[in-house]
Amino acid sequence: MLHSHSEKLTAEMYLKARQIRLDVLDMVYRRQAGHPGGSFSCAEILACLYFHQLKLDPANPQWENRDRFILSKGHAAAALYSALAQRGFFPTSDLEGWGHLDAHLQGHPDRIKTPGVDMSSGFLGHGISIGVGLTLAQRLGQERFHTYVLVSEGDMQSGVAWEGALAAAKFRTTEMTVMMDYNNVQLDGAGHDILSLEPLVDKWQAFGFHVIEINGHNVMQILDALDTALEIHNKPVVILAHTTKGKGVSFMENTSAWHGGVPNAEQYKAARLELEQAGGVL
Repeated sequence: MLHSHSEKLTAEMYLKARQIRLDVLDMVYRRQAGHPGGSFSCAEILACLYFHQLKLDPANPQWENRDRFILSKGHAAAALYSALAQRGFFPTSDLEGWGHLDAHLQGHPDRIKTPGVDMSSGFLGHGISIGVGLTLAQRLGQERFHTYVLVSEGDMQSGVAWEGALAAAKFRTTEMTVMMDYNNVQLDGAGHDILSLEPLVDKWQAFGFHVIEINGHNVMQILDALDTALEIHNKPVVILAHTTKGKGVSFMENTSAWHGGVPNAEQYKAARLELEQAGGVL
């Protein structure tokens, strides 16, 4: 089902995504560590979630009826921190302390230390199961919220992820939407060479999910998919977002070296110039 979203909204989402990429680039270069490739690939997804979809109150991070977001692919923490800072959960200046000893922004998300983080993550595969747990818990209480879980192909190469998918189907967790950042590039090479997930749509469907397949960099498609997911009431939903590793920086795109690579001074300047000149839409 198609939904109407204004040009102003979509333009804003692209600009937020560009800022996420710029922040990630600065953070990784400053810290000389991090995961730019997978952070860039989910920038539009995070922008649409944090600046349009999620019901949140940055002044009250523990608000019981807030929507929950689980970054199961915790190595993309820098992108999440940028979104949280831009959304007002903490000052953007805090991004400069990412990964420092005793800083509240660690290499992977920490639910205890960082306002706005709903799950400590880093070890892949657990996001869906925890999302199911959150869904079942709210059914027992008075809270009413929606849970969004962002996974990678690394997550879905783990058996525990499919156990979570089975549980989601059993309990018909329509209060949870899974989003898959499917960039098909991992630390050691192409995902289809390391451990292919195909036929992935068939797998999700066989596990009882309604599948929405989109271009994960097309803001209109993301917004439309998020709206559609809320209209499915008989089974859990997965939004299968086809993305590009390192999206936005030409020499990083579709290259496994940039899964956890750190740019040198020349590469940093070139990447920042390319992102700045893009103007939002890539």
